[in-house]
Amino acid sequence: MENKITKEELKKVVDFQNKLYKITTDIGVLETQKHATLHDLAGINKEQEEYKKILEDKYGSININLEDGTYTEIKKDE
Repeated sequence: MENKITKEELKKVVDFQNKLYKITTDIGVLETQKHATLHDLAGINKEQEEYKKILEDKYGSININLEDGTYTEIKKDE
């Protein structure tokens, strides 16, 4: 006679393995999305810094009101 677990026990073990595989796959997908999103964030930050330099060349050091576009100059300590 073979040493064998019951069909119900085998089904439960296989179900656990399938759930673990799915969760592991989901984590991989989420990590890939996270990586892509962080890459997008870095790109936007770089673009923003480049545009800030353009504005600073045109207006000097300023604080911009994001609601209406007005700005105030930033006084540098001497």
